Amino acid sequence: MTTRPPHPSHGLLTGRTVLVTAAAGTGIGFATARRCAEEGARVVISDKHERRLGEAAAKLAEIGGTRPLAVACDVTTEADVQRLFDAAIAEHGHVDVVVNNAGLGGDTPLVEMTDEQWSAVLDVTLGGTFRCTRAALRHMIPRGSGVVINNASVIGWRAQAGQTHYAAAKAGVMALTRCAALEAAPAGVRVNAVSPSIAMHPHLSKVMSEELLAELAAREPFGRAAEPWEVADVIVFLASDYSAYMTGEVVSVSSQHP
Repeated sequence: MTTRPPHPSHGLLTGRTVLVTAAAGTGIGFATARRCAEEGARVVISDKHERRLGEAAAKLAEIGGTRPLAVACDVTTEADVQRLFDAAIAEHGHVDVVVNNAGLGGDTPLVEMTDEQWSAVLDVTLGGTFRCTRAALRHMIPRGSGVVINNASVIGWRAQAGQTHYAAAKAGVMALTRCAALEAAPAGVRVNAVSPSIAMHPHLSKVMSEELLAELAAREPFGRAAEPWEVADVIVFLASDYSAYMTGEVVSVSSQHP
């Protein structure tokens, strides 16, 4: 796979506090936290996996010189979500940007899918986005400013066998984004989403076969999957003033359209 190195930063988020969920590991969440830090933001990271969360915080400290606030959070639990936001506000006074990256996938034919598999994917991917968006808007709307960015997926637009639960959840994230944007706009708060096709990182192989990953990457117009930082760049754009008149949008980070 042909890759290219990240580009220089431009200080697009200087002075802002950015909270990123599911930021541990090697995927879009960590890439987003890193790019936001490189663009001058104070970053707060969360993840359900405490050990990996600590490792992510250490890596970000090496990059930016300051260890970010790292709060363990299970987005399926309202008490955890509230504790995350309380900790971020206590540490930094307020939160300017929330990136809802937490999601759970799988690969199961519908006729074999259990109620438990369906519920688990929906509760993390859609329910978690709902809980964190609600917490963000309860903080941002009274302040009259803020940005929420949700991680959707092109699978919410197009069909793929074995992905009924994930596709339904991501389509729900898109609808949630549009509705929340209308409610938040009078207060000057923006809500948008990114919709990646495939961003390659090691943990993908835990939920998809290598054959399927290769097939999906080959379908892309560039003949390769995205790098996680390439998706993170679009998130940075949506978090910045360069997208000040955008709300309720779902931006495809791919050349494939619905």
